[in-house]
Amino acid sequence: MTKNVANPDRLAPAVNKHAASLESRIRSRSAVVGVVALGYVGLPLSVEFGKAGYRVVGVDTDAEKVGALRRGESYIGDVRAAEVRSLVLESQRFQASTTYDVLRDADVIFICVPTPCTRDKEPDTRYIVEAARGIAAHLQPGRLVILRSTTYPGTTEELVRPILEATGLRVGEDVFLAFAPERVDPGNHRLSFREIPVVVGGCSPVSTHLAQQLFAQVVDRVVPVSSPAAAEMTKLLENVFRNVNIALANQLAVLSDRMGLDVWEIIGAAATKPFGFMPFWPGPGTGGHCIPVAPCYLVWKAREYGVHLDFIELAARVNDEMPHHVEQKVLLALNPQRTGTETRILVLGIAFKRDVADSRESPALKIIELLRRRGFAVAYHDPFVPEQQADGVHMLSQPLTAETVAVADAVVILTDHTAIDYQWVVDHARLVVDTRNATSGVAKGRERIVRL
Repeated sequence: MTKNVANPDRLAPAVNKHAASLESRIRSRSAVVGVVALGYVGLPLSVEFGKAGYRVVGVDTDAEKVGALRRGESYIGDVRAAEVRSLVLESQRFQASTTYDVLRDADVIFICVPTPCTRDKEPDTRYIVEAARGIAAHLQPGRLVILRSTTYPGTTEELVRPILEATGLRVGEDVFLAFAPERVDPGNHRLSFREIPVVVGGCSPVSTHLAQQLFAQVVDRVVPVSSPAAAEMTKLLENVFRNVNIALANQLAVLSDRMGLDVWEIIGAAATKPFGFMPFWPGPGTGGHCIPVAPCYLVWKAREYGVHLDFIELAARVNDEMPHHVEQKVLLALNPQRTGTETRILVLGIAFKRDVADSRESPALKIIELLRRRGFAVAYHDPFVPEQQADGVHMLSQPLTAETVAVADAVVILTDHTAIDYQWVVDHARLVVDTRNATSGVAKGRERIVRL
């Protein structure tokens, strides 16, 4: 059974000298916080601990990111440059480096590296292993390591712990290890970092205790669970829940399209029920680091126990097939006689979700590939993604002008960024294929719109 931790003073005291010393430094905020990988997870985390008064040292292998941070610049939309500038240049509480040497003095070290899937839909944990080895090279007694990356249940104990203990230090006695999944929702400004509860599961009771103490300094609510595997499974459940429900919405979208029904109208009507229903919306597929990746990690791990997660696999396949459905919608909407490179397609939005600059695993990239292989000339506009590799081609975001819209045989809306005036787009376009219901408020020109 889990407990909600509101007051860290009510927790059981630490039980050995290393833990007691670390707990004291955490509470006094004299502990040094280390963060490996300064992306969408690591940079906001670094900034929050820096704002809370901790000295933060960050490691990233991308020299351009490190250079930007050293200049006081932010490359993450949810992190204000003023915050980075204050921490790096003014208070000097945040230092970024391309080497693990800066972790030598870190009391707490977070691992926030990416965890993609391989082409065979298996976990790619090489970045976790590399990070753990880099940390182990500088590990000293009394340190706390916390894995934040989305991964399969068992990763913390099976991959990270052996690497740390190969140094001769014992987890739970000399050093401490926990898993605390990130719950970042890029572009969502309704909830602050402090308002999002943190789930923690340690490899020992002391590890859990220390992780609770640490997070209690920067968030309002900490939820301990019995083990790292329980915390890892919690994260996968959250993501798979979304993936499965999006798949349901996508299948209903396909059926509604065949039946001549408006799936957005139907879901909106169902959402008026005050209990027992939660709306999920269809789209061109799922993207981002977490939602498409979680099923592959969970399904892979389940096989180890002789369990086949057919339901979850099917949902993932439904979402994976949506780019092909969009391709067919575009083909049917176009004049069948117009084929080859003389047909021009303008894609609006290639980020995986609205108002973010993240295109990882975006279904837009697959759709661009499919349309290009049909021989179409494809260009894109995205105010958040100035350049992108798609189908092996380096593409630049085109300015959204009356000319770029008018010359396109079809404008395909794949990400519904709020900065775009969709009535203006419809006014200037010959044909609009809308996969996000972005044109729902359009008053005129609806005869030129084809919806998912």
